[in-house]
Amino acid sequence: MTDTPHGPQEELYSTPLPWDTGRPQPAFLDLAHAGAIRGRVLDVGCGTGEHALMCAARGLDATGIDLAPRAIDRARDKARERGLTARFLQHDVLRLAEFGEFFDTVLDSLVFHIFGDDERPLYVESLRSVVRPGGRLFLLCFSDQQPGEGQYGPRRVTREEIVDAFADGWKLDSIEARTIDNTAIPDGVLAWLAAITRI
Repeated sequence: MTDTPHGPQEELYSTPLPWDTGRPQPAFLDLAHAGAIRGRVLDVGCGTGEHALMCAARGLDATGIDLAPRAIDRARDKARERGLTARFLQHDVLRLAEFGEFFDTVLDSLVFHIFGDDERPLYVESLRSVVRPGGRLFLLCFSDQQPGEGQYGPRRVTREEIVDAFADGWKLDSIEARTIDNTAIPDGVLAWLAAITRI
C-alpha cells in the first residue's frame, strides 16, 4: 500500500516500510496458485511490485501503479533483475479512468482501507472504470478484528463497510478472514480478503 493521500509521495520508501516484505502476500499467492488471477492484471498501489511480478512470473500481462516514485523505480529494478516483463507506472488510483484500458483482474493490497468515507466512493468508481464486466477485484485490507486502533496501521474496516462500498455494480463473491504479512507484527495483521466481480 503506497497510494495514500497523506504525506509527500517522494519520501515513501526512503526507509523500509512494514508492508514491504520482499514477497507477495500469502493471500494473493494462494489465489495465484488456485488460478483465480487471470488475464490482464492491474495491481493498484503496487509498492515495490511483488504482486505484479508474481503475475508476470506466471505469464500474465501485469501492470502495477503507485504514486510513490521510489516504489516504482524499485519495482522496475526488480523486474530487470528477475528477467520479468511487467509495466510499472506512477499514477493515482483515484484516476484510473485516465488509463482508457480494461483489466480482467485487479489486485488491491492494503489500499482500500486508507480512504475515508468521502474518498471511498471515488476509489470504488475508479476501480469500476478499469475492471471489465465479469472481471474480478481481489481486495486485502485491515480488519476491524485487529486490536490497537490508532496504535499501528490505518483505519480498520468492517465486513459491512466492504459490502456497502461495493453494493452498486458489483457482486460480492466472498469475504474471508486472512492475515497480512509485515515486518512489525510477527504473527501478522488481521485482515479481510474480499473477492468481488464487476457486473
